[in-house]
Amino acid sequence: MAADSEWAVIPGSRGSLSYLVKPIGDGESHAWSLAHGAGRKWSRSETRGRMRERFRLPELVQTPLGGRVICEERELLYEEAPAAYKNIVAVIHDLVDAGLVSVIATFRPLLTYKTRKARR
Repeated sequence: MAADSEWAVIPGSRGSLSYLVKPIGDGESHAWSLAHGAGRKWSRSETRGRMRERFRLPELVQTPLGGRVICEERELLYEEAPAAYKNIVAVIHDLVDAGLVSVIATFRPLLTYKTRKARR
């Protein structure tokens, strides 16, 4: 994520908060870049297997934060499960501790629409 703007949004997963942050410092020392989100813990195929074992489909369309997920593709629901992503709180904490950002606000996902990019 570019760190040369006044504010930046760093997204969590559909099951965690997203953050509005203010980049601080000179920017040059970190190549004008910030984390662009939580990042994946597992590959998509590994996530599908892990999530099928842990969750039933209805559990993946209602998030722990009360949001709803709209997705017509069952496999994509598993691939994009919140557990597939690293802890965004830890990512933000590291950015704050490093003096790269200050947190302005948090956002709770209310509705998430998941679709796979059309293949050409």
